[in-house]
Amino acid sequence: MQWQSDAAQAMASFQRAYLTGETARAEAEFAAARKELGSTGRADLVARAELVRCAVRSASLEFDDCPGFLALKDGAGAENARYADYLLGKSSFKGTDEPLSRLVAESVRFRAGGIDPAGISRAVEIASGQGWRRPLLAWLGVQLKRAEAAGDSETAAQIRRRMALVSG
Repeated sequence: MQWQSDAAQAMASFQRAYLTGETARAEAEFAAARKELGSTGRADLVARAELVRCAVRSASLEFDDCPGFLALKDGAGAENARYADYLLGKSSFKGTDEPLSRLVAESVRFRAGGIDPAGISRAVEIASGQGWRRPLLAWLGVQLKRAEAAGDSETAAQIRRRMALVSG
């Protein structure tokens, strides 16, 4: 079906644009995907797209209660509801080895207060390895705050230089 192809392409473009810091393009792609999915009248499909948006934002340490999903929760289905609970830190979820899934897992741990310095470093390396500017800057910001709090001015200066390079 054409709507499936168009929606999948728009969602993939949304993810790429958002993670690389192209906010306006990301929002336009998400709107296109949501429109295609909405044309089916299936709340579960639109809810899944909203969860993807929430997960991508979470990977960049931008947390909220997934309001787009909450508006559709009643028709979202059990699997989507479980994933929403996971994103909000209310349950566990078996992710994949895919970079975004791993980065989301680190963000969920961060949100719950259960991340250690190694987890923060993993998140930085995942984002860096993918060239994902937005989450990389967010996670480097976490490292910077930790270095500053520890009084480690040398590490803080290195992180600031890296952030400047990423910000281009």
